[in-house]
Amino acid sequence: MNIEHLQLTNYRNYESLALEFSPKINVFIGENAQGKTNVMESIYVLAMAKSHRTSNDKELIRWEQDYGKIEGVVHKRYGPVPIELTLSKKGKKGKINHLEQSRLSEYVGQMNVVMFAPEDLNVVKGSPQIRRRFIDMEIGQISPVYLHDLLTFQKILKQRNHYLKANQGRSSLMNDVMLDVYTEQYIQAAIKIIRKRYEFMELLQAWAEPIHAGISQGKEKLVINYRTVSGMDPNWTAEEMAAHLEKKMTEAKQREVERGVTAVGPHRDDLQFFVNDYDVQVFGSQGQQRTTALSLKLAEIELIKQETKEAPILLLDDVLSELDDYRQSHLLNTIQGEVQTFVTTTSVDGIHHETIQNAKMFHVKQGTVE
Repeated sequence: MNIEHLQLTNYRNYESLALEFSPKINVFIGENAQGKTNVMESIYVLAMAKSHRTSNDKELIRWEQDYGKIEGVVHKRYGPVPIELTLSKKGKKGKINHLEQSRLSEYVGQMNVVMFAPEDLNVVKGSPQIRRRFIDMEIGQISPVYLHDLLTFQKILKQRNHYLKANQGRSSLMNDVMLDVYTEQYIQAAIKIIRKRYEFMELLQAWAEPIHAGISQGKEKLVINYRTVSGMDPNWTAEEMAAHLEKKMTEAKQREVERGVTAVGPHRDDLQFFVNDYDVQVFGSQGQQRTTALSLKLAEIELIKQETKEAPILLLDDVLSELDDYRQSHLLNTIQGEVQTFVTTTSVDGIHHETIQNAKMFHVKQGTVE
């Protein structure tokens, strides 16, 4: 899979921009704050219908404009597919082959991308929220059903939280029929999310473990755990999980009534990374944390390739300078000739790998690309 053509209209600092790409390596060179990351971000937004940098879509639209548009032609194994995403104050609309999609969950997945940016190191050392977002975004690319289930779960969670907040502290809630209805709906929606996350993490583990062993030259073993706040077992059936979650929610009910918020469920779950049985987030060196993050990204590529039968597009946003020569070489050797790759950097002087030397170069300066 590769993107052949990109057209931006009123996107960030670009009034209009049209680019043709190499199916192999594309490098955007320029000083900071010139617009190279905006191009990279636009490719991600075209694929995912959301930015990795902001949750406010209005920031993506050029100043004082009513809308922004990203258009691309994605070449897949069965031919080229035009895709288009329009951003406006009314929301987002996606088109595939010029046909508007009724839901964005039906749009996402036409173009698969893996983004690796400096902030992705926070997948290992940052907050649980970052790791949950990582899981949800990656599963969403290979499973449109998951995106639909996730939106359903988030809607029920919001309704339940609103009801708890509106009646916060009332003892009558302990035997409230309406809260019980919300709880039953919530449990059914939550189990779908938890089971899919367990399934995904098992696949990711299978790819990440040998990749990490390769980068660490066999000295380290990586283990990834999906840790549910309710204490689930991944081998349980859906019925066993539902019964367990119901029990935990009954135990947490008094606390929820007092605080006015749902205390148990997938919105509180987390990932744990262990290297040689040590928690990398707590005890890992910066080098081990970076190796873990790199292993995850390379595992994502292989996992998407396995599930979709096509290699995703790799976006390396100012990340090569964050990796030492050894990890940099391992990354570039892995993608060489296999994956269409986009790189942003202030300079290629310190990168001597032949993959970069043979790349198509774009020079970015003050919002112009040459």
